[in-house]
Amino acid sequence: MAMHLFNTKTDENKTIESVVKNQLCTGCGTCVAYCPTSAVQMIKDESKGICVAKLDHEKCNKCGICYQVCPGYSVDFKELNLKIFGKEPEDILVGSYLNCYIGHATDYNIRYNSASGGLVTALLIFALEEGLIDGALVTKMNDKKPLVPQTFIAKTRDEIISASKSIYCPVPANIALKEIHKSDGKFAVVGIPCHLHGIRKAEMIDKELKEKIVLHIGLFCSHTPNFLGTTSLLKRLGIKKEDVIKLDYRGEGWPGYMKISLKDGELLLLLLQDYWGFVGSDFFTPRRCLMCSDNLSELADISFGDAWLSELSGDKIGKSIIMSRTNIGEQFLQDAISKNIVELEPTTVADVKLSQLDIIHLKKKCLKARLNIFRSRPLFNANLLNPDFTDYLLSLFLYFNHLISQNRALRMLLEHTPRRLLSYYHMPYNMINYRKIQELNKQ
Repeated sequence: MAMHLFNTKTDENKTIESVVKNQLCTGCGTCVAYCPTSAVQMIKDESKGICVAKLDHEKCNKCGICYQVCPGYSVDFKELNLKIFGKEPEDILVGSYLNCYIGHATDYNIRYNSASGGLVTALLIFALEEGLIDGALVTKMNDKKPLVPQTFIAKTRDEIISASKSIYCPVPANIALKEIHKSDGKFAVVGIPCHLHGIRKAEMIDKELKEKIVLHIGLFCSHTPNFLGTTSLLKRLGIKKEDVIKLDYRGEGWPGYMKISLKDGELLLLLLQDYWGFVGSDFFTPRRCLMCSDNLSELADISFGDAWLSELSGDKIGKSIIMSRTNIGEQFLQDAISKNIVELEPTTVADVKLSQLDIIHLKKKCLKARLNIFRSRPLFNANLLNPDFTDYLLSLFLYFNHLISQNRALRMLLEHTPRRLLSYYHMPYNMINYRKIQELNKQ
């Protein structure tokens, strides 16, 4: 690991510990991969349901490397955009991009068993078999601990397929950067925005990592539900955690099902709308996710997300909406098309926005309002829209719901509240938010 590239002159407050104390840790794991004395590890904060970094003071030499690569307290989007794309985004709602597409994998099994169209899985297999990469940083649910995510470097087709489904819980994916450092070859990385923020910050000061990672694949992300979302759902269903032997958050076509396999042989299938409305609700949004400005993985070479468009509502197998952002990403997509690995058709950036408009509104227009709620907040060098009074109301509602899941008594009440009552509770918020996103769509 090229540690000599880092500025090691820093005071003792400039460590990951200060980030955690200020509740700004994203749980991405970049600091763990880069600590030269192995003084940082990721732990699960049971009360908050998130992963956070923990510093071992006896091992720490106060070098400050963990602080420099941390995206939790600071992301300089202006500097990173200039380094990656050579310019700042012309459209602040979506970031820099070259082209937009809608498409899917040509392999039916990969397409059907992935989250939305199987494109990421198919493209990683293509890159591996063509010799473009020697491995890919991916994540799956742990075979032995089914409620715990496992990030690893996939080096075979089967390993890539094993990580083909979305995961809706905290994932410290960047811990696996340590394995990339130890290995020879070229690699792809797959992550949500905060993972890519950490990777791009690390690449700014680590030439070796930048040369090894040849493809950055970003996933659209509204937020990462905390672990309490899944455990509360299991309680709601009357399922003990120890009885679960396998859990898949997505698969079986589109929009897909959550699959819960139990020790007694029972298999539960829950439609996306039946579980995401609870697990993925604003009740289980981590504090740091409420401070994120990036929905569409703006620092990726290629970004992927569900194509939530009305004209595709009848699709039962799955398609993704894609943004190529760099020449490397665009050429990679064209090569895959020419080999019939994927089917893509051009679409407009307006369709990208329309498919994600509610989250774009919360990330780009309401964010300033939410940041004013928090005493400690990250440093962003990014352009955001100015909020109005109703944006502040929406932000307060989200913050209040976040606090509900952090309170054990209120969380227990939430676990026993009928779904219809929850929908009534959210109705005023949904009505205001719908009107606001329609206004944004007209801009």
